Amino acid sequence: MSYYKDVREYLKKLEEVGKLTVVDFPVDKNTELTPLVRLQYRGLSEEARRGFLFTSVTNNGEEMKEISKVATGIYASSTQIYALGLATEPTNESIRKKWEEALLHPLKTKTVSSAPVQEVVITKEEMEKGRGLNILPVPLEVPGFSGQLRTTTHIITKDPKSDWVNMGNYSMHLMGKTWALWEINRGNHGWVHLLNAREMGMDYLEFAVVIGGPPVLFYVASAKVPHGVNELEVAGGLAGEPLEVVKAKTVNLEVPAHAEIIVEGRVSTKEFLVGNAFGEYTGYMATDVFMRPRMEITAITMRRDPIFVHIMSQMPPSESSKVRQISSENIYYKFLKYDCKVPGIIDVAWHELSQAQLCVIRMKKINNSHPWQVLHLAAGYEPRWGKIFITVDDDIDARDLDSVMWALGWRMQPDRDVEIIKGRFAGLDVSAYRPDAPHSEKESPNVIGSSAILIDATRKWPYPPVSLPKREYMERALQLWKKLNLPELKLKEPWYGYELGYWPKEYREDAEFVLRGDFESIGRRLIERTKNTKGI
Repeated sequence: MSYYKDVREYLKKLEEVGKLTVVDFPVDKNTELTPLVRLQYRGLSEEARRGFLFTSVTNNGEEMKEISKVATGIYASSTQIYALGLATEPTNESIRKKWEEALLHPLKTKTVSSAPVQEVVITKEEMEKGRGLNILPVPLEVPGFSGQLRTTTHIITKDPKSDWVNMGNYSMHLMGKTWALWEINRGNHGWVHLLNAREMGMDYLEFAVVIGGPPVLFYVASAKVPHGVNELEVAGGLAGEPLEVVKAKTVNLEVPAHAEIIVEGRVSTKEFLVGNAFGEYTGYMATDVFMRPRMEITAITMRRDPIFVHIMSQMPPSESSKVRQISSENIYYKFLKYDCKVPGIIDVAWHELSQAQLCVIRMKKINNSHPWQVLHLAAGYEPRWGKIFITVDDDIDARDLDSVMWALGWRMQPDRDVEIIKGRFAGLDVSAYRPDAPHSEKESPNVIGSSAILIDATRKWPYPPVSLPKREYMERALQLWKKLNLPELKLKEPWYGYELGYWPKEYREDAEFVLRGDFESIGRRLIERTKNTKGI
């Protein structure tokens, strides 16, 4: 299968390959659900993580009668699960190939006249009578600290100036049966749409919240897709075929036809309310209660017996940290290689636990200015993304922090190879300002702002060889290892020695003598060299 049309097909695949745990006894959505799933992120290896499907969710012990099924961890709990969602192999190369195709060749959506997601339609009148946002089994994310219920999922808006459609992963904070607050970072594209609507004198901007779509929707909505690009079309590129969409019931937007639930409405350009604390992807509670626009719900449409899909975020590692990592790596790789046309880009690695703060770029260096070109371009792509940017040579594994630390330790001088740039947007970075600081201090370039460090950890001149046995000897050792039935190896780069430009003839010859066991010739050669060397 090259593409899962809906989340139900995908859940069957997860169960088939042993990556889904089905919980068929009652679980409380406020006190039990997220703590249970959170355990796997704190106590299992990435490869062991799974998706969960709860079939009988309760609300403080009471049955959720209209929607009782909740799935979580199903999209990106691990690289293996992410790859399953893309219907590809769980390798960086296979995932990158899918992303390259999607970004270079997005596919227009296909509009259909009817859709599963509109099998059930709840009108505004019905919501006001009691059948509103309260029917959604939204799990409480951080029991004991969260100040409200919120969905973290894809929200579709349209730019009133250009009709550009954006689908980003934003939050809807539930406040009543028919209204909510929109939690969105001030630099995101949905926010640009809201500002444009206000500038044009509009009272509101229409939106559609998508819950439980095929995996490709989540992968693209979480990515920093460039301004002006329709994420639904990029998702079609990831799927390999156009996504089917249907016209929403009460707003002038098209929504994924095979989603589980759509919440339609209008967000005010004028009415803002103070928010409340919630768990953020940084691993800390977000206590910045800046003003959030009010969302009025105009309709809820859904499939019969729908599945509510919850995204696990907050403390990394999590589902959101993994999707952010993989999406960012592929967006930045495409940006540097294809948009900027920089030669020598081999790999871009965003390290998951840093949550979009640490980026390592592996490259084939042309000259000593080349890494700085790459560093400034990467830092300039998005002012809210990235605090540490590092370039490394092609023999360094950008994804292995041990390899990166080796490069930082021996290929970089702090006074020469480090630059600090300012004027960044701090966003949710709690190291940039005190949590109780006034909002004016939290946005660059005002009182504090934020910054980033650029590090060129590439070799500046020829180096001696890596001090490991040459490849042919290590490959022979591998054969002996297997013959002895020793544990399976996961070799790190470098795992064999190689030359790096500086290896004088006499040292090469010495190595050949020693290989033959002729250490006496080495002694005679050293005597002759000493005669030609000035003493101390």
